[in-house]
Amino acid sequence: MILDTLANAHRYHCIHPRFTEAFAFLHADPASLARGRHDIAGDELFAIVSQEDGRPRDEARLECHRRYIDIQYIVAGVDEMGWKPTSVCTRPRGEYSAGKDILFFEDRPEAWVATPAGGFCIFFPEDAHAPLVSPHPIGKIVLKVAV
Repeated sequence: MILDTLANAHRYHCIHPRFTEAFAFLHADPASLARGRHDIAGDELFAIVSQEDGRPRDEARLECHRRYIDIQYIVAGVDEMGWKPTSVCTRPRGEYSAGKDILFFEDRPEAWVATPAGGFCIFFPEDAHAPLVSPHPIGKIVLKVAV
């Protein structure tokens, strides 16, 4: 898991060949994007723009993905995301959904990361994460980068 601000995004271009395109998308004007899916490179790289109500920690569920890396950029509000390595998650909630590329867990996060507007978290397949924790609405863009 990585937590940083968009001003430092250039430091992460070397991690994945699509990260340069992903962060260029965020530099364009993220606040003006319409809600919904935005294709950048088809299923290899796309963005999901949303505005959602936050929830309390006890309602947040850990999730992980196998096919995609998440870059979760906060446009408005603060998203206090939970985190735990998938390697120590022991309580899956249901089966992995290949169609939705998601597996939920009943485990509780080991750490919480308050990510403010202008900040992002990168979650790799080995990072279970519990997003959308806040007493207020959260505007965010989730970039899905194919592993």
